[in-house]
Amino acid sequence: MSEGEKDWKDKDRSTQMAEVLRLSLIEGKGIRAIERATKLDRKKVRQLLFSARSKPGKAKPGEHRPSILDPYDADLRKLLENCAEIRAPAALDQLRANGYQGGISIVRDRLRLLRPRPAQEAFFTRSYEPGRMLQVDWANFGYAIPGCPRPVSAFVAALAYSRYLFVVFTLSQAMGCFLRCMEQALRFFGGRTLIDVFDNMKTVVLEHTAQTVVFNPRFVEYARIRGFAIQACPPRRPTGKPYVERPIGFIRSRFWPGRRPTDLFDLNVQVTKWRDEIANNRVHEETGKVPSLVFNNEERAKLEPVVERPFDTDDLFSTSASKTFRVDFDRNIYSLPWRLINQPVLVRGNEQEVSIWLGHKRVAVHNRSWGVGDKVNDPSHEQGLLEAKPRAAAGALPAELQGLDGVGVQYFKILAANGRSLRKEIERLVLLSELWGTSPTREAIAEVMATGHVGAEYVEYVLRHKKGLARGPASLKLGNEELDGIRLSEPDLAHYDEPKPRKTLDPGEPPQKEKP
Repeated sequence: MSEGEKDWKDKDRSTQMAEVLRLSLIEGKGIRAIERATKLDRKKVRQLLFSARSKPGKAKPGEHRPSILDPYDADLRKLLENCAEIRAPAALDQLRANGYQGGISIVRDRLRLLRPRPAQEAFFTRSYEPGRMLQVDWANFGYAIPGCPRPVSAFVAALAYSRYLFVVFTLSQAMGCFLRCMEQALRFFGGRTLIDVFDNMKTVVLEHTAQTVVFNPRFVEYARIRGFAIQACPPRRPTGKPYVERPIGFIRSRFWPGRRPTDLFDLNVQVTKWRDEIANNRVHEETGKVPSLVFNNEERAKLEPVVERPFDTDDLFSTSASKTFRVDFDRNIYSLPWRLINQPVLVRGNEQEVSIWLGHKRVAVHNRSWGVGDKVNDPSHEQGLLEAKPRAAAGALPAELQGLDGVGVQYFKILAANGRSLRKEIERLVLLSELWGTSPTREAIAEVMATGHVGAEYVEYVLRHKKGLARGPASLKLGNEELDGIRLSEPDLAHYDEPKPRKTLDPGEPPQKEKP
């Protein structure tokens, strides 16, 4: 190395890069010439040249790089001030109106930097005395029952001290179903806590504001009778009931995956076995203890006894019977006796049946349908309606006209669609049948209908004038309904016109003389 040459191996990286760039850009030397001039490794020279010619990296933390979005920074801040949850596409539309011509990517990045972040909340580590608190909540699991159009819900209750868990699946979250689940939970735990904590479900909380909480009166009465206090969590704050929120997540991750229940009963059989064998026998991840052991050895004795007083846990619905003597209840339709149309009734439902009450009298009972849009009918509820409404009996012949057969059925179906009086038609046709006979009357009705008409006067015209039939004597009335109601079918006389067959003789039999 000559006296004027420098040893660039001992220089820092920035000095090396400056010299490599000078030799490359100003003197136009290649990599081999730079290697000979600086005594640097050829690989090192390539790295320095690549680093120098590559695109600039991202700005260092705290360093702001100029951007096309800078003139609109104040507009973005104002948008976030008015609507903190605004998304990048909506912000881009606003900026376009102000003249912004850039893309959405830098808008999204800038929103991410400018959007106010919620302050991190600190939590106390709380502990509760045995038997003090129970936390309750619903969890939705979607349409999991094959052929059932209703979503499945899980009622979950957990004791805050032992973390002992109760869970049952239902097809409803209505008040009656909720109360029945509460009853099952109290029987399962064998006692009650001092405080029960709930989410803001409508069956418990009607209104929850910063100033007051309005509880559902029916549930308040239930809590009073069973002997526990009610506490509602703040809205949209699941951290207010962590001891039931964590079990819900545990159910979703440990029990639910891969389940294929055939019906609701099968699902509850499966979850009961899982609850008793796994959920309550595992070592709890937070307490480090087994919930069933803590419950049986410490908490069970601290629970207050349940007040054994009856409470109505049915689903209740007040309505009026429709003109078709039906009531709508829980998205299905149930029948009741037809004489109760327009009457105010009370519909009661439990897991198995639906009953309809008029005052203190039960007027109808059905098996409960857990479908949607089902029509549950009792044929006995229509009994007597046909006699009370003759027009409703279109197609059903009166007993006096049964001899008219299919012709009469067709005639009365057409007649019922018109404004004629069915009662008068029946009276006149019965008279015509008695005077001229059933068969001629039936033929006359068929002839009248063939001309496109209906009406007893047309039938009488055909019998009296067109056919010229003579009237027979009226049928004898004995004054006894059973005797007068006897109707004998007319005998078929056609076989009397057939010639009498001759008797064939055996070959060995002598012929017989005919009698004079």
